Amino acid sequence: MTTGVLMLDLEGLSLTDSEREILRDPDVGGLILFSRNFSDPAQLTSLMHSIRAVRPDLMVAVDQEGGRVQRFREGFTRLPAMATLGQRYQQDPEQALFQARELGWLMAAELRAFDIDISFAPVLDLDWQRSSVIGDRAFAADAADVSVLAGAFMAGMHEAGMAATGKHFPGHGWVEADSHLELPIDQRLESAICDVDMQPFSDLITQGLDAIMPAHVVYTQVCHSPAGFSDYWLRTILRERLGFDGVIFSDDLTMEGASVAGSYAQRCDQAMAAGCDMVLVCNQPAAAREVLAHIKASGIKSAGRLPRMLGKPFKVDEARLAAARNIAGELLSMQA
Repeated sequence: MTTGVLMLDLEGLSLTDSEREILRDPDVGGLILFSRNFSDPAQLTSLMHSIRAVRPDLMVAVDQEGGRVQRFREGFTRLPAMATLGQRYQQDPEQALFQARELGWLMAAELRAFDIDISFAPVLDLDWQRSSVIGDRAFAADAADVSVLAGAFMAGMHEAGMAATGKHFPGHGWVEADSHLELPIDQRLESAICDVDMQPFSDLITQGLDAIMPAHVVYTQVCHSPAGFSDYWLRTILRERLGFDGVIFSDDLTMEGASVAGSYAQRCDQAMAAGCDMVLVCNQPAAAREVLAHIKASGIKSAGRLPRMLGKPFKVDEARLAAARNIAGELLSMQA
């Protein structure tokens, strides 16, 4: 079963010989696919077959949230931004919850058909109307609305055999800066963050949330390290106060918001020491190899939670698939 703590990525549409070699390394436990790795369903089928031939146990992930963040499009249902569910919830809460569940199921079902284990979803951040990088990726501005809608979306994912990952703990919606490009700073009091932004995470943990991805955000009134490198946020708050025993994924260690932690090896060390189960190193193959060498030299091993994220078998319901695609189309018309 998957035990390696590094998740990395691929350069193109098919595996290179060097990528086959690195994927065989037992310290590589995950692979994340991007738009550059996808052209159409036939190509994805071929790519996944070649990946599974090398590592049947490898955790394969993608960001397939919907809206702006959907890596696979050709041959997949176009998914609306989650904010459209929040808008529908204001008009018809019961219908919105049903639609959220069906969209979660649809997203997961289409990916599981290609033997992809997880999409890093749902987004549990609040839309404070401040963050361009979050924006309509958030279900809503109200924490209670996010909790019920994301909970329904997660339930649909689970029905399709996919584990759910809530992001970006304890909340990325307040800060304006994009952590891909700079280090965001949130100067609010801990009580403001925990009582509001963190509530969807707390609520979904009680509903069986499988994994969490922390934010590359510094909450200066709480800790001087970004949440993903903070023992206080990940162990004291997430593990102890909220009782979370699922997987913690780092966000991408190549993002500018992670640079405060030092070299790539130091970023890996700080993330793991803070409580992460797996570190992501994306879009920089040399950095991924540097981190892999460091993991091997340091003897870093997983805490044993990672196999929980592997996809589970499920049977596609064609009638449900057609109905869910109609829901996606209806919500897209609202979005337009």
